Amino acid sequence: MIKKVDHIGIAVRSLEEALPFYTEILRLPLLGIEEVDSEKVKVAFLKAGETKLELLEPTSSESPIAKYIEKRGEGIHHVALGVDSIQERINEMKEKGIRMLNEMPKAGAGGAQVAFMHPKSTGSVLYEFCEKKGLK
Repeated sequence: MIKKVDHIGIAVRSLEEALPFYTEILRLPLLGIEEVDSEKVKVAFLKAGETKLELLEPTSSESPIAKYIEKRGEGIHHVALGVDSIQERINEMKEKGIRMLNEMPKAGAGGAQVAFMHPKSTGSVLYEFCEKKGLK
């Protein structure tokens, strides 16, 4: 069911301010930066061994990430679990009583299809299913 921890999402106010810690201090390779307009966020991907770190900067005060930072501050936002057959995983979670924030997969960063579980169903942790067909 779960292939791996695909990435860990980290909410930041500014990629420009946050990236030097990751690239210069930790010396993690920057894999790329992209905007996900539907989520009003700019995303930087860093390689950390077999897992990626995904830095999330809000591009609007209406962004879910902006609201998260306003409420909780910068820090770990979610853990993304790499899966195959994302719709089957969503259906399975619903059958097991897990509340989903997304009942259908949606487009995410890096060409992935994603769906989030409601943290009230997962011990206060925001988990994301992430399916990347043909992508690593």
